[in-house]
Amino acid sequence: MPLSMLKTGESSLITRIGGAPQTRQFLENLGFVVGTPVTVVSENGGNIIVLIKDTRIAVSKEMAMKIYV
Repeated sequence: MPLSMLKTGESSLITRIGGAPQTRQFLENLGFVVGTPVTVVSENGGNIIVLIKDTRIAVSKEMAMKIYV
């Protein structure tokens, strides 16, 4: 399921990254790599704030739809 489906406080492992090659590379550079644990911290104005590798990162809902957990 897409990362955007997780509720605040839920954790899961990244299973797949979709989208164009540039999008996948961008997300990998941010730390979104298959097998990495990710936790949803909060949702704010259409953005999802996640905790990944001890770092908080905000991604848009559209971008979160390309990250599968």
